[in-house]
Amino acid sequence: MAISETTRAQMREVLVDYPRKRSALMPLLHLAQADEGYISQDSIVVVSEMVELTEAEVTAVSSFYTMYLKRESGRVRVGVCINSLCAVLGGDEIWDSLVDHCGVGNNQTTDDGAVTLERIECQAACTHAPVMTANWEFLDDMTVEKAKQVVDDLRAGQAVQSTRGPVVRTFADAGRTIAGVDDGLTAEGEIRDDRMLAGLRLAQANGDAGRSAEAERQGAVNVKGR
Repeated sequence: MAISETTRAQMREVLVDYPRKRSALMPLLHLAQADEGYISQDSIVVVSEMVELTEAEVTAVSSFYTMYLKRESGRVRVGVCINSLCAVLGGDEIWDSLVDHCGVGNNQTTDDGAVTLERIECQAACTHAPVMTANWEFLDDMTVEKAKQVVDDLRAGQAVQSTRGPVVRTFADAGRTIAGVDDGLTAEGEIRDDRMLAGLRLAQANGDAGRSAEAERQGAVNVKGR
């Protein structure tokens, strides 16, 4: 499937933001993947021409980073963190239960094309372990039963609210956001809570208020930008 003209237009808009064309390589790959569902050879050709790199150079990047896929994803990629903290707090059990529940394994997609399961290393959300993501939106403090319900709702096409962010959208929509296309959802959902701010508040209590206040401000900016 060739990249659509709409996506090519978005690529050109993103490209303008980068003084050096090659610096736009990763955002353009995300846009191509949003359009086709994975990084195809056609994607590599189109992107290489736009950023003025060789096809070999673009292939090297797309094959190195795990967020770029070699085969088409389901509408939602459900990632389960299996790194140490999440694993011991229930992540391994959640993963095993979803494999049984969905009948698919790592990087495999359910028969209805709705959900692709993915084992993920640390998602930098240890305050809410065990953690899942759905198209990279956080689903915190998960249990086996909650994880199964999330997957069932996603497969049924029902709305699933992320813990810190907007309602879970499609894989394609999430990819466009990652590429830098404004989704208008910056203010949607909760962005932080007491557990996330515990270290900053401890610093304030210990008299490092100025530095921790700036860190808290920066943390809010970073989370809002997702």
